[in-house]
Amino acid sequence: MNTGKVRFGYFNFTILGDESKWAAEAAECAGDQDAYWEYHDYLFTHQNGENLGAFSKDNLKAFAADLELDTSAFNTCLDSGKYTQLVADQTSIGHQLGVQSTPTFAVNGQGVVGAQSFDTFKQTIDAMLTP
Repeated sequence: MNTGKVRFGYFNFTILGDESKWAAEAAECAGDQDAYWEYHDYLFTHQNGENLGAFSKDNLKAFAADLELDTSAFNTCLDSGKYTQLVADQTSIGHQLGVQSTPTFAVNGQGVVGAQSFDTFKQTIDAMLTP
């Protein structure tokens, strides 16, 4: 049911160096082909340590091919830095909200840290919606 009382948004929070930034940009490029979440999930299942080359630009491009995206459009997007500023801005917002780890959720400015149950979110949201 869509009541318009709650809005869900997702922000990239790139704190692990260049590969983290490139991976976030790559996901945004996949989003240009309506494959943001598919690419996002692929990234999480293909992690191999921090800044060890798993998310090099060449690998990120190979992931797009694995997902059967238009690689020409994807590669152009990634190489152009189309989403570099967006990813930087989203990370900055995370810092402004005091985010220190992922996942962190902001519910009306209140932080909910870690992978939490549906009930935790429901309780937090219901408390804010109750007059």
